[in-house]
Amino acid sequence: MIPQDYPRVIIEAVEPQVDCGRYPIKRVVGEKVVVLADIYKEGHDKLAAAIKYRRQGETDWQTAPMAFWDNDRWRGEFSVGGLGRWEYTIEGYAERYLSWVDEITKKNLPGAVLTGELLEGLAIMRVSAGLARGEDQARIENIIEAIEAALEIGQQDDAVALGTGHALRALMAAYPDRSESAEYTPYLEIVTTRPAARFAAWYEFFPRSQSDVPGQHGTLQDCIRLLPRIKALGFDVIYLPPIHPIGHAFRKGKNNSLTAEPDDVGSPWAIGNEHGGHTGLEPQLGTWADWDDFAAACRQQEIEIALDYVMNCSPDHPYVAEHPDWFYHRPDGSIKYAENPPKKYQDVYPLNFGTEDRAGLWQEMLHIFLFWIDKGVTTFRVDNPHTKPVAFWEWVIGEVHRQHPGTVFLAEAFTKPKMMRLLAKAGFTQSYTYFTWRNTKPELTEYITELTTGPMKEYYTGNFFANTPDILPEILQIGGRPAFVMRAVLAATLSSVYGIYSGFELCENQPIPGKEEYLDSEKYELKQRDWEVDSPNNIAPIIARLNQIRRERPALQRYNEVRFFEVDNPHIIGYYKMSEDGSDIVACIVNLDPFHAQESLVHLPLAEFGLKADELFQAHDLLHDERYLWRGASNYVRLEPTGKMAHVFKIRRWQHYEAGFDYFV
Repeated sequence: MIPQDYPRVIIEAVEPQVDCGRYPIKRVVGEKVVVLADIYKEGHDKLAAAIKYRRQGETDWQTAPMAFWDNDRWRGEFSVGGLGRWEYTIEGYAERYLSWVDEITKKNLPGAVLTGELLEGLAIMRVSAGLARGEDQARIENIIEAIEAALEIGQQDDAVALGTGHALRALMAAYPDRSESAEYTPYLEIVTTRPAARFAAWYEFFPRSQSDVPGQHGTLQDCIRLLPRIKALGFDVIYLPPIHPIGHAFRKGKNNSLTAEPDDVGSPWAIGNEHGGHTGLEPQLGTWADWDDFAAACRQQEIEIALDYVMNCSPDHPYVAEHPDWFYHRPDGSIKYAENPPKKYQDVYPLNFGTEDRAGLWQEMLHIFLFWIDKGVTTFRVDNPHTKPVAFWEWVIGEVHRQHPGTVFLAEAFTKPKMMRLLAKAGFTQSYTYFTWRNTKPELTEYITELTTGPMKEYYTGNFFANTPDILPEILQIGGRPAFVMRAVLAATLSSVYGIYSGFELCENQPIPGKEEYLDSEKYELKQRDWEVDSPNNIAPIIARLNQIRRERPALQRYNEVRFFEVDNPHIIGYYKMSEDGSDIVACIVNLDPFHAQESLVHLPLAEFGLKADELFQAHDLLHDERYLWRGASNYVRLEPTGKMAHVFKIRRWQHYEAGFDYFV
């Protein structure tokens, strides 16, 4: 069958998009979206293209121009100005006026008669005149009349000059004839987030451990007294493990013992008892008035609250009696506890998201999010999301964002790569990563490149936690203070979002033998620390300096486009970030060996920095406030465990003024 209609302009290979548009790309409000597409058409017509974008639900489009790039590849960019979901597409069309300009210019040779061509051009101009409004319409019509007058008296050259002049070109570009146009479908989506979603420093601590009295349960009022120290360290997000009532049945003892002593506080992840469940507050932490005081103190310190969202229930949780159908049952009718063989979690019942009362369960899970948002929580670290249906996350995150589009969701999913990526596509704002286990230069280079320069950069924001209550990496166990410094620098500069679990700044690293777990884990007991201890293992000043550097340097506030440069020594890694306008360049050089001094030549990509091959520049080590005058790409560094483990260089260009005042910027 002969088609009745067909696209006259072909638009394909559009970037960015995720899974052929199945999922949205992600951007921070105000961040640039660079769009590429192949746009072409049969014949020799000139083409034009524009990006069209709008907030989802609106009818009117905003537009941004696209320009020919190379080999039928077109490029354009735009920025979205508000939180929420947006959509964008590309419109390509045959530019009849520019095609006519090209044709008549080629034909305008001595002796040529161009009356027919000029009449064709006038017809094209009249279409645009009909589309124009106000003074623009009058200007086009005046030019048309001038061309017609020139033709009447035989002034062909004047007519051509008027028809192809700059004044008319600008007007015709503003009101093109789009009768031969095509629009890319389906429309592509963008989810925009707050800047804190892509640039933040997280600090995790257990509120119950914050009492100054050994053995005494901490309170929210104790946590308020802790906030100035966290702020002084430069952290802007505090992450709280569950603060809900803890179950009594099968309560875990110290070091995950199956037998709890009378004074054991249990695991906070076993949620629920007679005092409530997921919308309850552990009574030993205080009252709701104390919570309100705590939330107000966080706002005053400009610190956001991230709360652990855990869909576990202790056998004492109210849900067990009220909604037994929300759980998994064995043939004998008993409820199944959680297992991850060989680990058993007798104190926890997992929820069955495929229950017949799915609507009731899912709505209740949404209610928990909304409840804590009303209490001042802006961010949720979601525990084990990969064990729940991805469809649930796509639904519930979408529902939360409809009411609170700035809410941040962090996926705690140390699982298979494809599932981690799918959770990010489905809506999670941030994700844990494998950074914790990437230690060698090839491992780090390959992984960071995958995260920040490949397709994942469009939807996956990796939160680089250097340690967690569940994970004490081997490198920290055996590497001591140098390893802690090295991993802190890597986490804070490779990603714009990173975090530590309290105790990291004191280099706590006592493991359960043979495991990546803490001995005497705070997950099962109270732990008091001396934050002011005067010890070489107190690296709080280094953490504070790193966070200060991050706040001052726009380059380190960008997540994407980490670039690595050549370093001769395999135990030293070098990489850099640049601000969007290229004015801020930060180059990091880190010793990956916590046991030995390492030295090497490093080879900086001066051309990418906008520097000439022999140009003098300053490498200002922001971490140690030392300045080096370097000339040329290849320069020498030495890093050692007993001294500096890393350089964080601000690359400063030489500025010369005739008045004799020279300096680096």
